[in-house]
Amino acid sequence: MASSKLRSSCSFPNLLLSCMNFILFILSASSLAPILLLKMPPTSMGLAFLMVSAISLLSSFVGFYSQLTHFCFVTHVSLLLASSIGQLLSILALFTRENSSLLMLKSQRDTKEAKVLVRLECGILMAMFLMEMVVLVLTCVVHSCWVREYEGIEAEREAMERKRSRRIARVQEESMANAEKIAEIKAKELDEKMKNKYVQWVKTDFEG
Repeated sequence: MASSKLRSSCSFPNLLLSCMNFILFILSASSLAPILLLKMPPTSMGLAFLMVSAISLLSSFVGFYSQLTHFCFVTHVSLLLASSIGQLLSILALFTRENSSLLMLKSQRDTKEAKVLVRLECGILMAMFLMEMVVLVLTCVVHSCWVREYEGIEAEREAMERKRSRRIARVQEESMANAEKIAEIKAKELDEKMKNKYVQWVKTDFEG
């Protein structure tokens, strides 16, 4: 009963986490495009941005796997934190130092196009950062639900084992009591037989 209630209470956060992970996956995949469009092959700074997006993609994959198997919680949280830090640094670099970021990205496109792509990348990274925070909170909530559900199942199993052991002990006590009663009845029957035989012997001796 308790575990079923916990499952029903965890179903909505679990579904919401799946949706957030899917949105994060789409945003992470979308964040690759502006960097690749700015310059191909990308510069070292472009590779750093791609690395941040790749970590975010990996975290969404691990999130899906973690939801299916209830494993890899620590790995998922570590990837989320690493990705969030990388996104925050990338946002600061693109938002506060746009011109220097453009120079380091070495885009061969028109300046206006390059600025649009950089701002698009910055916007996607902001959305990813917010989504990472939501996913992180939901992951912790869902994990706590899983822990409580597991503890509830263990408690139910222990209660069932205690009931079964009590039932077995009761059956053993009843069987022992029945055995004692049967032994008493047999002993009484034996005493009666012995008394009857003794009476018969006395009668025969007296008559003889």
